[in-house]
Amino acid sequence: MNDTAERKLILCHLWVAFAAFIVACFMGEYQVLERSGLLPILESPSVYFASVSTHGVLMAFVLTTFFIMGFGYAIASSSLKQPIWNKPLAWGAFWLALFGVVLAAVPLLSGKASVLYTFYPPMVGHAAFYIGATLLVIGSWIWCAIMLIMFTQWKKANPSQNVPLAMFATAANALLWLWASAGVALEVLFQLIPLSLGWTDTIDPGLARTLFAWTLHPIVYFWLIPAYTAFYVFVPKQAGGFLFSDEMARMAFIVLAVFALPIGFHHLYMDPEQASGWKLLHGIGTFIVALPTLVTGFTVIASLEIAGRLRGGKGLFGWLGTLPWGNPMVLAVILSLLMLIFGGFGGIVNASYAMNAMVHNTAWVPGHFHLIFAGTTVIMYFAVAYYLWPLLVRKPLFSNQLALLQLWTWFIGMSILTTPWHVLGLLGQPRRISTVVYNNLLTLAWKPYELMMIFGGLILLGSACLLVYNLVKTQLTPYAEHFTDEIDYAEPIHKVGVLPEYLNGLTVWNKVIAVLMAISFGFPILQFFFMDTFGSSAWGN
Repeated sequence: MNDTAERKLILCHLWVAFAAFIVACFMGEYQVLERSGLLPILESPSVYFASVSTHGVLMAFVLTTFFIMGFGYAIASSSLKQPIWNKPLAWGAFWLALFGVVLAAVPLLSGKASVLYTFYPPMVGHAAFYIGATLLVIGSWIWCAIMLIMFTQWKKANPSQNVPLAMFATAANALLWLWASAGVALEVLFQLIPLSLGWTDTIDPGLARTLFAWTLHPIVYFWLIPAYTAFYVFVPKQAGGFLFSDEMARMAFIVLAVFALPIGFHHLYMDPEQASGWKLLHGIGTFIVALPTLVTGFTVIASLEIAGRLRGGKGLFGWLGTLPWGNPMVLAVILSLLMLIFGGFGGIVNASYAMNAMVHNTAWVPGHFHLIFAGTTVIMYFAVAYYLWPLLVRKPLFSNQLALLQLWTWFIGMSILTTPWHVLGLLGQPRRISTVVYNNLLTLAWKPYELMMIFGGLILLGSACLLVYNLVKTQLTPYAEHFTDEIDYAEPIHKVGVLPEYLNGLTVWNKVIAVLMAISFGFPILQFFFMDTFGSSAWGN
């Protein structure tokens, strides 16, 4: 990353991401305080739902999209050793996406788009919210195009070489996102924007929910793949070892990209618009997509063991103690995997029809979601930031010890926050409510868990402030003249030979995705155009 303009482009994306993150963290703490009922002065359903909606959008759409785009540019330019293709277009995508965020923020903060971060009509927000979200997605599509063009150009210029693993994962994620975002794009462009502008009087909620289900689960893997990329290409090297298997890593990314897409209906288990057979098909696919996570866990732990034994670790588990726990990347991956184990168990529950019925629309769901997203995924975003920031600004990280403290407090805070959520779900507490003070014996059992959530949220808020403080101080420290700016990628323990095209390209997998999507979503969507349905008028904002 010798190009100053490229470093600036990457940094601008990352700063927008973490600026959105810190604002969302303050909103999150307000929300657990308001729900508890301990401070009556805070109680306001309108303010609460405006805050929840903004918090969700900032975390799930703004943090992730801008981080992934910035991370992708860093990976593409460094792993392929070539300039970012069409930098003016990349800057255009950045400003378009940022304008979309600002446009959507106005109705969100004014309470005119309090629809959470999901697009579930007939609850409809202000048109500016949907237009802004659309611009953000279009900006991300331009990023996808740049990534895939760079991927294709490099393959043509280097026909006998393997695409670097980091770029292979990034291109797979770009392909995944183009497919995944198509569902919500169709919903927004042809249903929500016309309804919010008054061009149509009614909407078909069943069709809208089906289109949103197209996007709702694959987007999780769009967020997760950068974390998995760091697992494979950064962690082994930072631990002092080698990647256990390059080929297994590629297969994991392929299975994620292919099977993460046609599986959205486990979010519609309780909804009547789709038949049980389609739900079963999507449910089976949901269990299949657990396989790359198991492969990733095995490969990363094996890579860590290689590093530990190279560092002198003996015995069955002696290698654990020899790992460089003082390296933020190594610590982050260990904490991330711990949260993935428990969050993954919750995902299996959600994907199982009978168990899903018990926890559907309860506090269990946000507990699971936060453990996987804000825990497993976002903690790796922190680790990547700690690694990339010094390379981008050519200055040492302000405080490694502060980074380690921040990672530990995030892990502890997330554990304290999400455990009560899971328990409250089993105790029957509904989600999407602004208060839990119902003044009956049942809600008395909820009170201790609400207090735990407040405490966990405070720890998380403090941890988030530590992150931003460390990054700002790093940016402001004096320039280090001879500081390296090269990303150091992990090498596989066994040299990789010439890979077959199905492990080195995406063309065949794009065709497989097209077939699977036609099977999984073709009839479920077309049925709405061949049967009598009952439109619903908009309500809410």
